[in-house]
Amino acid sequence: MKKIRLEEFNEHEIREVQIDKAILAVGSTECHGAHLPFGCDTFVAYDIALEVAGKVDQTVVVPPLWYGMSLHYRHKPMCISLTSDTLIRVAREVMDSLVYWGIRKILVINGHDGNIPPLEIAARDIKLKYPEIGLAVLDAWWVTAGNLLPEDTFEVWNGLGHGGEGETSIALAIFPHLVDMGRAEGMLPDMDPNIKLIWNFEELTDYGATGAPEKATVEKGRKMKEVLVDYLVEFVRRMDRQGWKYAKA
Repeated sequence: MKKIRLEEFNEHEIREVQIDKAILAVGSTECHGAHLPFGCDTFVAYDIALEVAGKVDQTVVVPPLWYGMSLHYRHKPMCISLTSDTLIRVAREVMDSLVYWGIRKILVINGHDGNIPPLEIAARDIKLKYPEIGLAVLDAWWVTAGNLLPEDTFEVWNGLGHGGEGETSIALAIFPHLVDMGRAEGMLPDMDPNIKLIWNFEELTDYGATGAPEKATVEKGRKMKEVLVDYLVEFVRRMDRQGWKYAKA
């Protein structure tokens, strides 16, 4: 089995394999209701990253970031959060280190909503500093999975929600031993479809979860993971074929 975790390589090995791509998973440590573990976001993003790297050439997965910008979930234990400014700096410096060592193609897989703006800023900064590199971010896998699957896959809110139907389903598929379905409960907030409401999570639900986690199944989770991995593998292969150039000739 090929080695894909950067932390398992040594100096000799990394020089021999001629790595040109790196995947960075970014998650969080925060409450996802009484039924999911605090590390849920990182577990999911890292698992997807490893699956993708195992299917494409010359790719490593760097150690994941277990902390994100989670201050809007701070009312529930055990939120351990970075500020947005700190996450921007950490993500930017990780990517800068990869470029320094010759990695010219970077894919970021994000597992947490609060990380989306900081990762966007960090990625933009790196792309401006190194315009020749290829850089891509999957910023919301939970939305992408819903877009890729048939419309009738989920029963409530297209599977959305923090610790909701979709996230609980993929948890059942990846780390079922850490899921307690007997405690799965959430609430559906009243969200405007066109205007982004800025909220603290305690305004949306009486629990640590939104959506309908009780509707989750391992079958839905397996379908989510499969479509995400397949899509990302084809994306990376397509980008490699076109040299990570974005304009059509």
